[in-house]
Amino acid sequence: MKEDSARRNVAHAKPDALRRTLLKAPLGLSVMGLGGLGLGSSKAVAQVLPVPSIAVDLPAAVEAVRAFRVAIAPDAIADLRRRLAMTRWPERETVNDRSQGVQLERAQGLVNYWRDHYDMARLERRLNALPQFRTAVDGLGIHFIHVRSKHTHALPIVLTHGWPGSVIEFLDVIGPLTDPEAHGGRAEDAFHVVIPSLPGYGFSDKPTQPGWDVPRIARAWSVLMKRLGYDRWVAQGGDWGAHVTTWLGKQKPEGLLAIHLNLPTLSPPPLDGEPTDEEKAAIAELKAFFRTMTGYGSIQDTRPQTLGYGLVDSPVGQAMWIYEKFIDWTDSNGNPESVISRDAMLDDIMLYWITGTAASSARLYAENSGDQTSRQVVDIPVGVSIFPGEIYRPPRIWGERTYPKLFYWNRVSKGGHFAAFEQPALFTAELRACFARIRTRQA
Repeated sequence: MKEDSARRNVAHAKPDALRRTLLKAPLGLSVMGLGGLGLGSSKAVAQVLPVPSIAVDLPAAVEAVRAFRVAIAPDAIADLRRRLAMTRWPERETVNDRSQGVQLERAQGLVNYWRDHYDMARLERRLNALPQFRTAVDGLGIHFIHVRSKHTHALPIVLTHGWPGSVIEFLDVIGPLTDPEAHGGRAEDAFHVVIPSLPGYGFSDKPTQPGWDVPRIARAWSVLMKRLGYDRWVAQGGDWGAHVTTWLGKQKPEGLLAIHLNLPTLSPPPLDGEPTDEEKAAIAELKAFFRTMTGYGSIQDTRPQTLGYGLVDSPVGQAMWIYEKFIDWTDSNGNPESVISRDAMLDDIMLYWITGTAASSARLYAENSGDQTSRQVVDIPVGVSIFPGEIYRPPRIWGERTYPKLFYWNRVSKGGHFAAFEQPALFTAELRACFARIRTRQA
């Protein structure tokens, strides 16, 4: 009778009371189960409440390449739905623009869609439609997508994502790259595609000791490509992927023919005398970025662990930490839904949430607080595509002063920081055009 009465009370509960009730009910506790007024010993509560776990159990990785499939625990989806329903919102921003961060109305719109309309099985389904694997490299389990083209002459390529991206960024370019004839290309444009998850991201292992900086990741990618049997290959990256790819070029591992970057590492700028007007414009963009948009990076560089407590516990916190970058860094005039669907953005957000990788992904910033991300001279063939909505647009002369074997430089008509995610057709066209010259040289 007490429980029947409690259920009637739930139906008419005020939001705060309902939130407290929902916290208890899914855990097998009656509303009155902690004593007549919801009180009880803290020891008893500690014994009953389960500790939330990561939504996917990762098998221990070994050097042998083993197939992998995503299986998100149903309890994890139920837990996510509860957390979204119990969101405690801050007050509205005090300005009429997004200078204080993601605006409340916009945040609530995305979260409402996530809770009520997004297909929670979508991410698992999309990833499991592709060949996925895990292998241990330098003691760490690395997750990767590997799609071989039907064309035996295809050029192997490793694509590296950044933060707050993931392998999700590249899903819509896999088909055009591996099967060009079905996507407006020619057989000679084909690639075998390898897309690893960075250490601490997605379904790769989380490092338990410091040391996984971008030079080490680049060495791991070299091992991976050799392990997959590729003796001639190319590499591509933007954001952190550009740093990893730059270091691949600097290390010049056996078999690496060339690299392509959509955010070349050209800071500090290689100036020579008085800057030109084009150089001054790029410098101004860099200054604006560092002045107004790098707070997130400072936090992830200096306090990734503290940040993780909030983001791993709150799906809305995790979502807004990422969604803000889609707003600011896409070529969309602050409307990322115009270039990336809500579903696709939520796929990326979901990957961070279900794997609990807010802290481990942020640590990549702390791992590279030295000169690993500064401008590096690369003495192998380098191609560059500059997208107009990128955080800054360097002039070609900076590339020529940094990459002695620069062989491709193109300014694209549209697209931003998440080039493959925003404009998969243009991104594909850039890789085809860039690496066609390498194929010709190797023919």
